[in-house]
Amino acid sequence: MDKTINADPAELAKFSELAHRWWDPESEFRPLHQINPLRLEWIDRQVPLAGCRVVDVGCGGGILSDAMARKGAEVLGIDLASKALKVAQLHALEAQTPRVTYREVSAEALAEEMPGQFDVVTCMEMLEHVPDPGSVVRACATLVKPGGWVFFSTLNRNPKSFLFAIVGAEYVLQLLPKGTHEYAKFIKPSELAGHCRGAGLELQGTRGLEYNPLTRRYWLSGDTSVNYMIATRKVPV
Repeated sequence: MDKTINADPAELAKFSELAHRWWDPESEFRPLHQINPLRLEWIDRQVPLAGCRVVDVGCGGGILSDAMARKGAEVLGIDLASKALKVAQLHALEAQTPRVTYREVSAEALAEEMPGQFDVVTCMEMLEHVPDPGSVVRACATLVKPGGWVFFSTLNRNPKSFLFAIVGAEYVLQLLPKGTHEYAKFIKPSELAGHCRGAGLELQGTRGLEYNPLTRRYWLSGDTSVNYMIATRKVPV
């Protein structure tokens, strides 16, 4: 792979290997299907998606892209895992999802091609899988219009998140395939906020995502110690 591309070939291979299971709500991607309505509603509350031009960075099989399009947004989903993208395209065809397209391109390359072209940029569960998350944050900031919104979600780095997101989710509860996450790549909210400020993005709010293994239910809260989302806006020049 081209060394200038900000992607880990092993990570791309891992998600490509599972691509055919992406839209099976009982598969390894069950957690994504369960948290998707929560993420979607939270984003839509900050900025109503209907009529917005959106790019979903690291879209994978298109679970969030598809849902945002169904909210009335015009969505471009981008990823570098070609098999996952094919699954996303196939699902859009089968489900006849309007206003959604997919491209195999990096965030950085698209930022060069289409700076300031989007009202909303989403980058969910992706930053903890790339070698240089700061580069992705800068690309997202370049893609969005001045005053536009950029949303990120990732995993905090602390002993609790190691216990919950890796030991618990991958090994004990087997919610995710073993090896899905690498603890060293987790990102503290303060680090992500620093990347955002450096890219000209102002923090607007944060939400945590919690899970009860007994009820198998997810919900949003103020606890950002494990999974968390942040909303930012591009500072108008």
